[in-house]
Amino acid sequence: MKNIILIFAIALLASCAQEKIGYVDNVKLMDEFQQKIDVEAKFKVKADALAKKRDSISQAFQMEAQAFQTKAQKMSQTKAQEEYAAMQQRGQMIGQQLQQQDQQLQMEGQTEMDSIVSKVKEEIKAYGKSKGYSYILGGGDGGSVLYGTEANDLTDEIVKLLNDKYKK
Repeated sequence: MKNIILIFAIALLASCAQEKIGYVDNVKLMDEFQQKIDVEAKFKVKADALAKKRDSISQAFQMEAQAFQTKAQKMSQTKAQEEYAAMQQRGQMIGQQLQQQDQQLQMEGQTEMDSIVSKVKEEIKAYGKSKGYSYILGGGDGGSVLYGTEANDLTDEIVKLLNDKYKK
């Protein structure tokens, strides 16, 4: 009888000590999270618009440079060099402005993506607490889960949760 109680107590302790663990495929989660998809689409539109603006400015500047070359043949060498230097300086300024706009757009995009990643982490943490998980590990490319059973894969549940919250 004493042995049965001891075995029962050990079994009870073992079951209590068991941790609830799940994992999330980070790549799949982010690829299917609608807010991230929308942010990427928004920044693609902005990047395309900036590329068109850059192309338009470059084309106009090239036409101006060609017109200057024709005009420079009729100028004195000193005057042509002065105007060429001024045109070069203007071209550099235009290039710097476009580069600053590119960098600003990249920073805005990175800020929004960082915000999304933080939001996802918070939601995973809240999900884990509410469902009684001791650990939720990150899988996918660069993740720490090399193998996990389908039963422990929480990716689809969390994607659905995030997308439902985003729709609201």
